[in-house]
Amino acid sequence: MEWLLNAGQMKAFDERTIRGIGIPSAVLMERAALSVTEEMENANLDLSRVLVVCGSGNNGGDGFAIARILAGSSFTQNHVSVQGDGAQGHDISRPRVTIAFVGKESSVTEETALQRKICENLGLKVSRYFMDDEYTVIVDAIFGIGLSRPVEGHYAEVIRWMNAQSAMKVAVDIPSGISADDGRIYGVCVKADLTVTFACRKVGQILYPGASYCGRIICRDIGIPADEWLDKRGNTAVVYTYTKRDLALLQHREAYSNKSTFGKVLLIAGSEGMSGAAILAAKGAFRSGCGMVRIFTPECNRAILQTALPEAMVSFWSPDGSEENTKKRLADALRWADVIGIGPGLGMSPMAGVLLDFVLEHCGKPLVIDADGLNLLAKRHNPVNCRNVILTPHIGEMARLTGKDRMKIASELLPSVQEFAAAQGVVCVLKDARTAVSDGNQVYLNTSGNDGMAVAGSGDVLTGVICGLLAQHLPCWTAATLGVYLHGLAGDLAKKELGAHGMMAGDIADRVGAVLRGCAG
Repeated sequence: MEWLLNAGQMKAFDERTIRGIGIPSAVLMERAALSVTEEMENANLDLSRVLVVCGSGNNGGDGFAIARILAGSSFTQNHVSVQGDGAQGHDISRPRVTIAFVGKESSVTEETALQRKICENLGLKVSRYFMDDEYTVIVDAIFGIGLSRPVEGHYAEVIRWMNAQSAMKVAVDIPSGISADDGRIYGVCVKADLTVTFACRKVGQILYPGASYCGRIICRDIGIPADEWLDKRGNTAVVYTYTKRDLALLQHREAYSNKSTFGKVLLIAGSEGMSGAAILAAKGAFRSGCGMVRIFTPECNRAILQTALPEAMVSFWSPDGSEENTKKRLADALRWADVIGIGPGLGMSPMAGVLLDFVLEHCGKPLVIDADGLNLLAKRHNPVNCRNVILTPHIGEMARLTGKDRMKIASELLPSVQEFAAAQGVVCVLKDARTAVSDGNQVYLNTSGNDGMAVAGSGDVLTGVICGLLAQHLPCWTAATLGVYLHGLAGDLAKKELGAHGMMAGDIADRVGAVLRGCAG
């Protein structure tokens, strides 16, 4: 598990470290600066001509310290030997460092004033001017995580100039212009190639559009014990994400077991011309480790499903049959299942509505509602009013469920998912470029996955994966969050093998098992 902090939380931990533990702010600043310089050299950047752009706040203080450390150090630059043997040699050089102060004198913090004075005492000049096409690296130390207003005037001009340069850009803590809370861009933003952040990654570095401006993000420990405090207090107001170590949350598979051991998934899915959604969801369930899958679908899909997925059992209903007979067949299927998923490719017919109503009334088991199940639910304008329910809307479906504007939901992703989950009493998986999950209390923000997954059928696979994990006795919260993470990892593997342009949803389903290989017993 990895914690993701907003600006207020990070500032509180800074203050607790300084006031509570007694580590001076200057010490934290020194460690931050050392971390940035180390990561710049680790990245093999050309440090021969470095511009450090500093603001008035403590982010600017970090910048002054970085400039001083760089100016006083030597770095190793690979070059071709001139000895005639063609061997590689090394040139030990000192960077030429330029410091540009672009902040307001009246706003300079005590710590930043101290760092600037140290630079001046060492003979380093601080200027307000810089030149075009002069630098190999530009360090952004203008604002940091405290920004909460539009970037205008001189600051906006400086950032636009920085972005126009061919130099590599390194951001200190967060690129200037990004909200650390939600990833919004305050008018203009530094486009970084590398961001070195401290203690924990920030929510605004993970959410889009901010994530697009951070480049590679490296998180460094500078002496703020945020993880220790977070683990102890278990504050559900703090967002978190998973790492591959968290795949250990999957249940151990005992050798003495059978297909019933790993659960039975019922998928109420498919309609005429939409059998593929049912197939993809079933594959997702199987690949995530469940023992059996039954698909409840119209009779027109019989031949296709039995041919494409012989591993699945199939129960059929006729669109022309009586409603009573269909309900009886569905009741039998519900009794058989441990977990139910409804919606992929189901359509919006009157009979589809009957199926959803019957499931909501008689289910009594973990339930995942997706796709057309959500669209049917939106027409009812009533709370789900069931326990152990997971809803998996994308932004458009969420807009239909809530009546809210799509753009507003997308720009307020975390509060949107949290408020909806609390109001409905469900676990909500709000699918977007960064999928967010909430039960109304906890918030999980997914960091796996890629743009190649923006393809028809990807959500159907996710429904199946979550159902498959539920069938293996994971709680709803764990199945939803781990399912999203696993689905994204499978997509990352597919992109690695096929490229984003060539991916299909079936490629994601087919790689779920490969991701899990060796992760569960």
